[in-house]
Amino acid sequence: MVRWHRDEVILAGDLVVKNGWNAIRATSREARDLSSLLRRAQLHPGETLPKNFRSPSSIQRKTYDLLTADEAYRGKPTRFGPHDREVVRAFREKPEEMGHRADAIRAALVSGEALVNPDAQPDIDDEATAWEGGILEFVARRRERNSTIRRKKIESVLAHGGSLSCEACGFEFSTAYGPRGEGYIEVHHVSPLHVTGETETSLESLALVCSNCHRMCHRGEWITPADVAALLRAASQRR
Repeated sequence: MVRWHRDEVILAGDLVVKNGWNAIRATSREARDLSSLLRRAQLHPGETLPKNFRSPSSIQRKTYDLLTADEAYRGKPTRFGPHDREVVRAFREKPEEMGHRADAIRAALVSGEALVNPDAQPDIDDEATAWEGGILEFVARRRERNSTIRRKKIESVLAHGGSLSCEACGFEFSTAYGPRGEGYIEVHHVSPLHVTGETETSLESLALVCSNCHRMCHRGEWITPADVAALLRAASQRR
């Protein structure tokens, strides 16, 4: 039996919450989608995975485990895993924060950024380390390794008289935060690497974006800063 990674449990817990704190049936689209995502995520390197690894039936079972792990549950508990109770407690205490975390984990897996995670550790006893040691930290570290191309992009924009403002919404960190925000902006691949494959990144294939617009680019299906700008214009017109 392959133990559930903490971030896998968070995704299952998110389904439970979105289903009104009810278990998810194996025949549901939600169970099939999560099964497909976790089966290709390869979060358990070095382990021999059974053919039914994270099947829709196992998704159903995990959601039932989460319900019995709830401290408010008064029935006969199932044999829930080591992360289940704390994940349920977190969703009870901070539902919005945990929902955002689940969205970010899902976006990282869908985009392909977190696939084949050699640093994933299913069993981390230190709670402070555990919450920061999952998929999102791995993706952040991997992005940081590409800091050279990020620096070159920023230098190129400034050399041509441009400003470090978000290409989607126009936000500029130095304007909002003064000296603390000077020289800061995030850099986004216009075409996702999981689509282009291994490629030499050019400065023209990168866009400057603020943190909010960067997250919207990655949330769910990958979209470009131009797409985010269009969403902002549409939202503004509706107000």
